[in-house]
Amino acid sequence: MPIFSFLRYRRPKKVDPETCRQARKSLEESEGSVRSGLSGASSGIPDALSFDRIINGGTCPPMALRDFMNYLIYVEHAAENLQFYLWFKDYEKRFGEANVSDISLSPEWTQAMEDEAMAKVRREQAEKMKKEPAAAVAIFKGTDFEKNAESKRSNPFNTPPRSANGISDNDSAWDGATINAANNMLSISHGTSRTQVAEAFQAAGAMAPFTIQPFHEEVTRIITSYIMDGGSRQLNLSDWEQKVAVQALTYTTHPSAFRLLFKIVDSALRMQSHPNFIRWSICNGNLPRVWFARCLGVALILAGFVAAILITLSKAGRGYRVLPLIAWVLGISTLVAAWKGMCVVLHGLNHRHIRPWELFAQENTEEMKTRSMESFGSDNSYEDEPWVVKYQKRNMIRKIFDREIWIQEPALRQIQDTIFYQALFAGFVFGLVFMAIFLAVPGGHLF
Repeated sequence: MPIFSFLRYRRPKKVDPETCRQARKSLEESEGSVRSGLSGASSGIPDALSFDRIINGGTCPPMALRDFMNYLIYVEHAAENLQFYLWFKDYEKRFGEANVSDISLSPEWTQAMEDEAMAKVRREQAEKMKKEPAAAVAIFKGTDFEKNAESKRSNPFNTPPRSANGISDNDSAWDGATINAANNMLSISHGTSRTQVAEAFQAAGAMAPFTIQPFHEEVTRIITSYIMDGGSRQLNLSDWEQKVAVQALTYTTHPSAFRLLFKIVDSALRMQSHPNFIRWSICNGNLPRVWFARCLGVALILAGFVAAILITLSKAGRGYRVLPLIAWVLGISTLVAAWKGMCVVLHGLNHRHIRPWELFAQENTEEMKTRSMESFGSDNSYEDEPWVVKYQKRNMIRKIFDREIWIQEPALRQIQDTIFYQALFAGFVFGLVFMAIFLAVPGGHLF
């Protein structure tokens, strides 16, 4: 291994949603596979911290699955992706272990059927876009624009002719009788959810599903929680993705009906959330501590320059001009490490700051942890949790010197070691350059 091989390491780049979408599109066009740590223009993730290893429980804190969930809740605000991912993996396993007679009631949703449904939804959206000016009728109703129109037939903003039951010929919505039939077929305990799911089927232009299929009630809860607008854990889906997913679930409860949703969630987790989680976890100090380290690094660098100038202007021997090198190396190393989110003092102890939501132990802490790992439940907002106000009231000095905890994951410590060596190398390089400059300057002999 080369001596300076650590210089080649680069921590994962921060991936924004737009970059993730573009990377996913390019992978789909090239029919490539998503491999965590190398996809989405992200690198610097060792195999020991791969996405699959974290999901399967092969890592230690602060890189464990629960830490990943906390990051998605409190930092990235996208915990619903991981919650749906974990539910689907468990659902796929339970479906495969079900009775053969039950499984036969839920036929597979093939890729060809998905492509056909996708093409149909997109055609409907294209036709809707052509008729979009019809929405302006309400705006101009009762105005001179409407009065001066030659006729309703010649009005470009006129709505399409409607049938006797009040539904347009091109409208894919159900009539009242169909909605009532759907409500009766959805035999779940909560009447509100039953109505909401029927409305979801109506919006997607799909027929009601058969209740005899296995896991039907659970799938209904997934629709109301993750797919429908206003769901407690609604996924970030486009309109056509939402409609295609609902149409698939009206046909079958087979895991293949979730193919599109799982592909969206899986790519978002692997190509955006996972690299960002690794990058965020490399930071061993909170934001006040990191800014404190940056200011300390700048102060040491300035102190080195002041000392070098004073020694150069004095009658001291040229050899004394080497002394500011200590301040430059320490200052530049501290500044470079802090710029990457690391505190060299905490790193020397293999410690990290305890996260704000970990600081204040509450009686319901375990309940909150359990709730975040459950497939169903309330939304993932945390603004009402007691620690939020308490941490805001905490003074700056206490935040800088917050409680610390040992880093258990060896792969994370190895990454931090690499960044520390890079910072130390940069400190020596720039420090030697500064020292050489001052050694070449003639002495002032002023005092």
